Amino acid sequence: MAATLTQRLQLKLPLWQAPMAGAATPRLAAAVSNAGGLGFLAGGMLSPEALLGEAAALRALSERPFGINLFVQPDEPEHDEARLARALERLAPLHAELGLPPPVAPARFCEPFSRQLEALIEARPQVASFTFGILDARQLSALRKAGIAVVGTATNLGEGLAWAELGADAVCAQGREAGGHRGTFLGPAEQSLRPMLSLVYELAQNLPLPVIAAGGIMNGRDMAAAMRHGAQACQLGTAFLRCPESAVSPAWRQGLAAAGGTRLTRAFSGRLARGLENDYMRRMAAWEADLPDYPAMNALSAPLRAAAAQAGRGEYLSMWAGEGVAAARELPAAELAARLHEEWLAAYR
Repeated sequence: MAATLTQRLQLKLPLWQAPMAGAATPRLAAAVSNAGGLGFLAGGMLSPEALLGEAAALRALSERPFGINLFVQPDEPEHDEARLARALERLAPLHAELGLPPPVAPARFCEPFSRQLEALIEARPQVASFTFGILDARQLSALRKAGIAVVGTATNLGEGLAWAELGADAVCAQGREAGGHRGTFLGPAEQSLRPMLSLVYELAQNLPLPVIAAGGIMNGRDMAAAMRHGAQACQLGTAFLRCPESAVSPAWRQGLAAAGGTRLTRAFSGRLARGLENDYMRRMAAWEADLPDYPAMNALSAPLRAAAAQAGRGEYLSMWAGEGVAAARELPAAELAARLHEEWLAAYR
């Protein structure tokens, strides 16, 4: 099946660009696809209209295959009103510091997943990947009828087996080193923080599906190591964040160049995620367990994060990055893809 999927996508190198919300752009995805890899759009936080617009913009830049990623979640997620109120109280001083009005809960915490999925099917990417949850049989069937390959995220063996039983085309193994949100949907996220190489090997040994490695992969040597452990392609995110085609804010870009330490936090979104450590994480650490779950907390902190990005205040910004951030290179995406290809080939030689 791996060869069939690779041939179907007509990839020249086993490189997938991670779908990073807030950083991935049509320009970045097109550059990676044009270089022979697989570019991805991050659709998890986009309205259906915006998702279709980004897909159209990508197609104007590339005729090569690409993917779109979505977050699997209820159309109307439940939330705890008391925890919501306490979170607003804790955000209020930070709003005041940035000259913002007091925080309030929005009318809607996220875009309806069902409508996003309809838009994705209309956009017809060659690949659709999913995280935070798992599809049902009806949704998988609709994607299949549209000729779209389905890739599920797994942070543990149980999740990989669930995607295999559903009938996915591949599984993306998200190691603990990965930047951004954890994709865990079976069991506590803290119990699914396996090193990438270990997770890739376990999934490759136990699943009848191709495994895509993700987490801490920054160069061709890392790619070769993951593939020796059973991966059939590698998904890189942090490696592309410093490319000029990425949409990271100036403060985020500055943080990436400084290459400070990363840590896992729920403080920004209510879901465990890895990013550059900053003052907001430290100030909210004592309350993390009491914060609302995703997507409620993500919506509550959105105005603060937007204002921080506008003001260049990295201390209040979610600057997602993986453990390998110090090795990120400031290169155009096409040049970076070419270097990764050369390094990967050299590692095998």
